Amino acid sequence: MPLDIDLLEPLTPEEASAIVDSIARRIVERRLETPAVLFFEMHKPLSFLASQAAIVAMPFLGPLIGARRMADLSRLLSQRDYVEQLISRIEEMAAERDELSGRQPQEKPAKSECAGKIADEKSTNSEDSK
Repeated sequence: MPLDIDLLEPLTPEEASAIVDSIARRIVERRLETPAVLFFEMHKPLSFLASQAAIVAMPFLGPLIGARRMADLSRLLSQRDYVEQLISRIEEMAAERDELSGRQPQEKPAKSECAGKIADEKSTNSEDSK
């Protein structure tokens, strides 16, 4: 029985929002927001190509993941705006989770602090080797 999936029909805003929330929730639950955001930011220009790759992979991954989910993923990745929406939603959910847990987001050390620590380590290592 063939599935009634139209890969050419664009997602409605409601469908896109539901898919984005589902993907973002899974990423944030696993605490993978940093690598996911980096991945999506780096590959944003290739999102259309990724959508086409999802179509090619559908016969192989469809039975494992579900043909409907693969089609929705392909349709989501076909438009760069939805990828940007996904990145924003991941960041929002991660901030909400951190706020609810009372944890402050970690601040990045200033470059001068990092450079100072590296210089201290190098001088300590060179003194130890003498």
